[in-house]
Amino acid sequence: MRWIRHITTCFAVLAVTATPSFANEIGDADKGEAVFRECSSCHSVGQGAKNRVGPHLNSLFGRRAAAIEGFNYSNGLTRMGKDGLVWDFDLLDRYVENPKAFASDTRMAYKGLKDAQQRADLLAFLRRYSDDPSNIPEAAPTAAGTDHSVDAAILAIQGDPEYGEYLSSECVSCHQLDGDYDGIPGIIGWPIEDFVVAMHAYKDKFRPHPVMQMMAGRLSNEEIAALAAYFEAAGS
Repeated sequence: MRWIRHITTCFAVLAVTATPSFANEIGDADKGEAVFRECSSCHSVGQGAKNRVGPHLNSLFGRRAAAIEGFNYSNGLTRMGKDGLVWDFDLLDRYVENPKAFASDTRMAYKGLKDAQQRADLLAFLRRYSDDPSNIPEAAPTAAGTDHSVDAAILAIQGDPEYGEYLSSECVSCHQLDGDYDGIPGIIGWPIEDFVVAMHAYKDKFRPHPVMQMMAGRLSNEEIAALAAYFEAAGS
């Protein structure tokens, strides 16, 4: 508890003295925008950002861990937040470097970013969205992750999660049901719309992955909706 109080106190001083230029002092925010593309399938940031597979990242610096109401955090991060952990550069740097070492039960399905400079650049980019919460800049074009247009009628299809579970055998031969990353992005707990958009992006050959293009191309709109409903429910 003493170390958490110390970190919280130190960050409080930092937060008071920080200015918008602080982002550039910890890394190159423009380069960090490119690094963020790897995060954008799960996280959003900028104006209109909302929770997705992961929580939105606006006002991340200075935010207590597991603080966004209604988001389903892991028990470990929830416990850390209750103990007073507040995100600052050092703690975020450690978390991004190795999420499971920082919080063993984290639901963030990512092995970690080992390059220290890339982490600094990424955090400088995210810092832009914490410096002045009243004036959050526009998000990067790739920030939302839903980068493909899908007809509203397709998005409105109500999928059957039980049918989705039946269809999921091929998916879970690569994507792990426990949500672990292991080199292949996790899909457990994806919001339905995000899953449907991603699958149709592969189906329409907008996203360049030949195996996923083939898999999605064999699925009907109803089958994609069923898989989306199943994998969202599997994360709850």
